[in-house]
Amino acid sequence: MLGLGTFTRVTRELREDLTAARDRDPAARGVGRLEILLTYGGVQALLSHRVAHALHEAGVPLAPRLLANVTRVGTGVEIHPAADIGRALFIDHGEGVVIGETAEIGRDVTLYQGVTLGGTGFARGKRHPSVGDDVVIGSGAKLLGPVAVGDRAKIGANSVVVHDVPANSTVVGNPGHPVRVDGKRPGGPDADWAHLPDPVADALRSLAARVNELEGIVADLTGKRPESGEVHPLRRSRGGDTAGG
Repeated sequence: MLGLGTFTRVTRELREDLTAARDRDPAARGVGRLEILLTYGGVQALLSHRVAHALHEAGVPLAPRLLANVTRVGTGVEIHPAADIGRALFIDHGEGVVIGETAEIGRDVTLYQGVTLGGTGFARGKRHPSVGDDVVIGSGAKLLGPVAVGDRAKIGANSVVVHDVPANSTVVGNPGHPVRVDGKRPGGPDADWAHLPDPVADALRSLAARVNELEGIVADLTGKRPESGEVHPLRRSRGGDTAGG
């Protein structure tokens, strides 16, 4: 039911969302809360959702979906009014973000542009992801179906996640593969998606090393050296390191 308590809750959530934007976006350093509210599409979409979600919970017809649709047109962020979003979510840039009806997002989560928390099939009920606390989801990542993402997990840019993600792990690839980062628990939100582990490349390197070893054994037995099959890595012809900013 709508009332003073609902207004107080939405106000508190807005304050926490603004703080999250200032803390996690380097471009927001020195920028006032009012300027963030007026110029950050992700923050505007969140405020709109907080209101639409309150209206949805109160059983108000039409208004929640109408507000969500207007917000989608204005910000490029589509959030279903029924989606359950915890405090201090930060949507960086925001364009192309989609959050489905039964999606659940925990506290202090960071989403980058193009993220989809989508469903699969036409079945009703729980069909969207559940995201834990302190999770970071990189640009263009797709989480599909009722998968569970554990606390403090990181999802690499453009990963496609269709299975549950353990806590404190990093997921990369399509389909997503959970990996560890230097054997340590991932730290707090960052955007260094250029240096994530690549399990496919690691497997290929191991295979190439094994082939070279076997070729050496065959050469010792037969006295014949195999023709050179060296694989040269791709290198940039010009410009600096893309991970350098």
